[in-house]
Amino acid sequence: MAAWTAMESPDVSSPRGKERGEDYHSRLSEVEIVPLHSLLSADTPRIMGEDPQHVRLLSSLETVLPPLIVHRPTMRVVDGMHRLRAAASRGDANIRVRFFDGDEHDAFVIAVRENSAHGLPLSAADRARAAERIVRSHPHWSDRMIAGIAGLSARMVGDIRRAVLSGSAQSTVRLGSDGRIRPLDGSAGRIRAAELIAKEPDASLRWIAQQAGISPGTVRDVRNRLRRGEGPLPDSMRRADERPEATPGEQPDLSDAPLPETTSDPGASRPSGSGGGRCRTSPLHTLIKDPALRSVEDGRLLLRILSASASLPSNRQQLIEAVPERCVELVSQAAKENAAAWAEFAEDLRRRAARQRA
Repeated sequence: MAAWTAMESPDVSSPRGKERGEDYHSRLSEVEIVPLHSLLSADTPRIMGEDPQHVRLLSSLETVLPPLIVHRPTMRVVDGMHRLRAAASRGDANIRVRFFDGDEHDAFVIAVRENSAHGLPLSAADRARAAERIVRSHPHWSDRMIAGIAGLSARMVGDIRRAVLSGSAQSTVRLGSDGRIRPLDGSAGRIRAAELIAKEPDASLRWIAQQAGISPGTVRDVRNRLRRGEGPLPDSMRRADERPEATPGEQPDLSDAPLPETTSDPGASRPSGSGGGRCRTSPLHTLIKDPALRSVEDGRLLLRILSASASLPSNRQQLIEAVPERCVELVSQAAKENAAAWAEFAEDLRRRAARQRA
């Protein structure tokens, strides 16, 4: 994965930031010998630090271990803390290293990449925390690119991005692992491509892509949509009021809906009891911040469903008035069935808790 081209410059608009195929190892020095006492502990992605058992294993090996990677400006170990501890336990005075001269943010990315690729694996919590730091330091990198570095899914990186970055802190472009820079909102490029296709129907996909600032594959999709009599934008890019109505009887699919933000919970604080204005945090607000639920797909689906239900109290009157007379009985029946399903769900949870306490 050519993720390291972005390190050439913090400015993603730089031509050097668009280069592809360069591996970060080419930016390391030749192997040098340095005293152990000259090195500082790593800014490690490991929450629990080094594993003593792994250090003992390495110290018992007779083979020559790979050189450490060290950030030259700070002399802080980037990768190889277990090897450093093993050398110290053997009483070695010197150790082999390769120096990295970039900034500390990029050094941390190298640490994550190296620890994900070899040696003692990073835990799920280590990878999630590492992804959070990379999202903050490199917000213009794509979710898929960060996912490849941290060993997570792109969807989970997207959840982390939404949780840690406000809208104003979000970059308007994304740098992909192929070195290409793409706008976060591709709707303008699709609309421009549709205009060019109408004006120049025989133009090549590549020419239209260059003019519109999108990929040839996207131009092909726009052209095919226009041939079918559709608009250039897929449903995911259209405003809610422009999307086609759901088929009667179709159940909404919440599996790909964005994970709710911890700050947007409609029931985040409510009066506690009838006296005074004292507020308490709602159970949903607490659940949304729980990493055990946010880190697994079923947990995220549960949070989305709970959040959709939580918006009912503040919108109840508006929704009641929106129901046509012919649908009153059906909506009422559906609401009762949902309430019964939630009651049964709650009772199942209580029974499970009782079994575990027994």
